[in-house]
Amino acid sequence: MKRYEVTGMSCAACSARVERAVSAVPGVTGCAVNLLTGSMGVEGTAAPETVIAAVQAAGYGASIQDEKQEAAPRDALRDTETPKIRRRLMASAALLLVLMYVSMGHMMWNWPLPGWFAGNHVAIGLVQLLLAGCILVLNRSFFISGFRSLWRRSPNMDTLVALGAGVSFAWSVYVLFAMTDAQLQGDMDRVMTCMDQLYFESAGMILTLITLGKLLEARSKGKTTDAIRSLMQLAPQTATVIRNGREETIPAEQVQKGDIFAVRPGESIPVDGVILSGEGAVDESALTGESIPVDKAPGDTVCAATINHAGYLRCEATRVGEDTTLSRIVRMVSDAAATKAPIAKIADRVSGVFVPVVLALAAVTLLVWLLLGYGAGFALARGISVLVISCPCALGLATPVAIMVGSGVGARHGILFKTAVSLEETGKVQIVALDKTGTITQGEPRVTDVLPAPGVDARTLLTAAAALEAKSEHPLARAVLAYGEQQGISRQEVTDFTVHTGSGLSGVLDGKRLTGGSLRFIASGIPLPPEAVRTADAWSEQGKTPLLFMEDGVLLGMLAVADTIREDSPEAIRQLQGMGIRVVMLTGDNARTARAIGDQAGVDQVISDVLPEEKAAEIRRLRQQGRVAMVGDGINDAPGLTSADMGIAIGAGADVAIDAADLVLMKSRLSDVPAAIRLSRSTLRNIHENLFWAFFYNVIGIPLAAGVFVPLGLTLNPMFGAAAMSLSSVCVVGNALRLNFCRIYDARRDHRRRQRTAPAKTGTRILQIEGMMCGHCENAVRTALEAIEGVGAARVSHTAGTAVVTLDAPVEDPVLRQAVEKAGYPVTAVTRQEE
Repeated sequence: MKRYEVTGMSCAACSARVERAVSAVPGVTGCAVNLLTGSMGVEGTAAPETVIAAVQAAGYGASIQDEKQEAAPRDALRDTETPKIRRRLMASAALLLVLMYVSMGHMMWNWPLPGWFAGNHVAIGLVQLLLAGCILVLNRSFFISGFRSLWRRSPNMDTLVALGAGVSFAWSVYVLFAMTDAQLQGDMDRVMTCMDQLYFESAGMILTLITLGKLLEARSKGKTTDAIRSLMQLAPQTATVIRNGREETIPAEQVQKGDIFAVRPGESIPVDGVILSGEGAVDESALTGESIPVDKAPGDTVCAATINHAGYLRCEATRVGEDTTLSRIVRMVSDAAATKAPIAKIADRVSGVFVPVVLALAAVTLLVWLLLGYGAGFALARGISVLVISCPCALGLATPVAIMVGSGVGARHGILFKTAVSLEETGKVQIVALDKTGTITQGEPRVTDVLPAPGVDARTLLTAAAALEAKSEHPLARAVLAYGEQQGISRQEVTDFTVHTGSGLSGVLDGKRLTGGSLRFIASGIPLPPEAVRTADAWSEQGKTPLLFMEDGVLLGMLAVADTIREDSPEAIRQLQGMGIRVVMLTGDNARTARAIGDQAGVDQVISDVLPEEKAAEIRRLRQQGRVAMVGDGINDAPGLTSADMGIAIGAGADVAIDAADLVLMKSRLSDVPAAIRLSRSTLRNIHENLFWAFFYNVIGIPLAAGVFVPLGLTLNPMFGAAAMSLSSVCVVGNALRLNFCRIYDARRDHRRRQRTAPAKTGTRILQIEGMMCGHCENAVRTALEAIEGVGAARVSHTAGTAVVTLDAPVEDPVLRQAVEKAGYPVTAVTRQEE
């Protein structure tokens, strides 16, 4: 996505026009304009020059935003409009006070004026004309933008303001000339009547109040981008690099990949890198929200903008400039603001026709009151009130301000939504599929049990295991090697090393063939003692992975390796279930180990023995039952993350998983998943509130301004209409800012959403079954299934571990599961293939 800065937009009608103009450019496949930040995201192959030309042809300015951010990242979001608006408002308010004193103070309450004004009503009118004219000149931007848009047949909010103030001023000038004629003829009654029809103060008040609203709106908008600005300000400005054996201080942006840099205690880390020497405690709260410093040692990674609290670190730069973790976070939050949520399309459709409809309503209002016999001044006041009270800004701001604030709240807690779509859709998930390793568990297996065979000492077993596993890159191998190092086992070199994919390893050490692997793999080579099989089964029931080793066909013993569950995983899963979300665990582990981990974590369903390439297929099956979010951290999770309705990546995981995800959890904590869902639901609720009040305001305000309630004695002065219009936008922005107080980790207010559960249907069910060993097992399972009323046929395979059941009538999944388990075979998963 290429991002642009768009200038000159004042309301949702402007952003809608820019979006239509750019979307019509050949090569543009997607365009989202954000009125709040004045930014535009464009996807496709269209050249930037063509896109900019299209925006300019629509009457607005545009420039490539990325180039500005690279040149001055800290200034990219600096609020430059508020000071200008403030100065304009102060001058307008000073002139307006004098104008109100002359027009209303003197005329209504006889406040004193200089003696030469006595009886000279024309002079009083001229003073009002001059003061109001100065206010119009100060706020000429409304007229330039408004009439330019009208000329291009795309009226916007500025058009409404310009017409309201302009018509008031023009009518007052006409009345002033009529007053001079009446005074020449000595008709003082007519002179006084003309004085009551001067609307100079209304023209000045409309512009001043709208400017006040613009100031409040600009200041509120500034608060919504605080999160991005604060992230940008975290970036250190200097770095200490080591060149030719000496330390040099250079600007951080000049650090190159591969440079060696030093970080002393108390200093910020300038770029992402890996520690070469030294140990320290690094405060990563700026990026992850974790307040406790993390101990770092050689080989560990460090990130830009984190602070070294203790120790001297010597590091190698691995990511610099726009590639650092900090820059990527800023880019994600900015992209979320630059994209458009699906719900925003409602407001866009309304805003596209809103201003033309308001202009038509104002004309009809004026005409109706004239036809009813009311005076031109009364009819004009009603038409002007319709113009100035109508506010498409509230509609245009309803969604983007909530998206910006919600994204900022997430960023502060290490929850990064990549797009506005992901922020909206996360709260709608019905099923959360969790990868096991590194998501539910720590992802760092360790040896928990050592059981040598009779007559074999533990050191011999560990020496053989370490020699074999030294050449493997499997996580279980690293656990064995780490345990061996703790026990002082030296690594020995094996020859003729072979990896038996998914089963085990073999090699030759000192002329003897070593073999290691799973129970099934070793059992296929030698007969195992019953005690060893029972122990391996018991370990598997506890969620441990048994590894067996033999030497020249003789069993050496077994090791148990386990990946422990994260401390927050069970509570996070309980919170998800408390929200009415079904939790499924996906893993490539065997069914027994997977079920043990699933029971400890408390998930609703376990799908085991899933190869990496099969995860996407499992996610697609789950999507038939509801909206699915997939949470993972590894390269093998990328297909599943992409296939899910919402991909959620653990921040400490592989880059490819983070790139494939829609949401990134920087803290690498499963408890951030329910937090992200709460934030999404709160943001969506806030958007609904904003849209409701924006529509409600206009539905009530426009009829009131048009004079529908005049028979009841209710009328609306144009000045109050202008004030109401200004406040409507401020209220919408203020409501969105309430999201800053959202308690995303508080589960006390969670409520179970009523999920649509598909009724049992005919079709096909695939049961994943454990424990079938032969044809007799297949017959037992087939008999149990086909005895159920509604089951037409069951195709059972003990080699695949599945039963494919064809239904002739509705049958609930638990009924199928209970029948098979009653026959003595555990069912690990039931999936549907509906007709």
